[in-house]
Amino acid sequence: MTSIMRHGQPDPRELLAFYADAGADEALAEEPVNRFAQAAAPTRAPETASRQPSDAAQSTPARAATPAPRPAAPAAVPDEAQAALARELAAQAGTLEELRRQMAAFDGCNLKFTAKNLVFADGNPEAEVMLVGEAPGRDEDLEGLPFVGRSGQLLDRMLAAIGLDRKSAYIANVIPWRPPGNRTPTPHETEICRPFIERQIELANPKVLVTLGGPSAKLLLNTTDGILRLRGNWRTHQTKAGVTIPAMPTLHPAYLLRNPAHKKLAWRDFLEIKARLAQLG
Repeated sequence: MTSIMRHGQPDPRELLAFYADAGADEALAEEPVNRFAQAAAPTRAPETASRQPSDAAQSTPARAATPAPRPAAPAAVPDEAQAALARELAAQAGTLEELRRQMAAFDGCNLKFTAKNLVFADGNPEAEVMLVGEAPGRDEDLEGLPFVGRSGQLLDRMLAAIGLDRKSAYIANVIPWRPPGNRTPTPHETEICRPFIERQIELANPKVLVTLGGPSAKLLLNTTDGILRLRGNWRTHQTKAGVTIPAMPTLHPAYLLRNPAHKKLAWRDFLEIKARLAQLG
C-alpha cells in the first residue's frame, strides 16, 4: 500500500483504505457521538456545594433523606453459567462435526449475534499439525473460514516454506465469531469459548500444536509471558484427557504484516516445527 502521508499530512482516502484493510470497518456505537459538543459543554458545580445553610434551615429538625433511585442495572454480560454450559456441550461432542453443530447452536456468547458466520476450522482435521489463532477478521467472517484474508495469505506462504498447505494442516481460532470492528475479545468471551477450542484440539489430536500470537499462546499454554518471550521455545498443551501435545508459540501473521523485520523469527519457529514433525515421523 502506498504511504498514507502526503506533504506531511495524512491522505484521508488512503487512511480510510488502511483502516478497511485492517478490518476496522464498523462503528462501535449505533449513533454517532459529537465529542466536540461534549467537550464544549460548560460544567457547573452543584449549587448545594457552594451555599451555606441558612439560620432557619439550621434550626429546622433534619428530615430523613429520600433514598436516591438506584441506577439501572448494566446490560447482562456472559457469565460463569454460560461458560459452564459451553464446557458441558463441548464435553458431549464425540466428533469434530458434532462439536461444530454444538457451537452453531450455542447462544451463550454475545459475539455470535454480531458475526455473520461461525468460523469453525479449515484444512485437514487429521493433519499432524494444528494452528490456532485468536479470532476471525472481516474476510474470515464473510467466508466462514479462518485465515483467508491478508494474514491467511501470509500464513499459506509460511506453511508452503516448510512443505505444508491446507491439506496437511488444520487451522482454527480460539474465538469462532468475529468481534465487532475486530476489537480484542473480552476475558468473558474468551472464557466462554475456551471449552470449545480445547475440545477441538482434543478431538483433532495433532502431533504438534502451533499457537499464532500472544492471546492464543497465553490461553492454550497457561502462561502470562508475552509472545516475544514465548516464541521459539517448545511448550506443551495438556488436554482434558491427559494427552500432552508439544506446542510451538510463534508470531501471528497479522503482526508480521505490521513488523516485517520479525519474519525471520517466525521462519526460525517454522523450521523448528518442520524438524519436530520429521522427528515424530
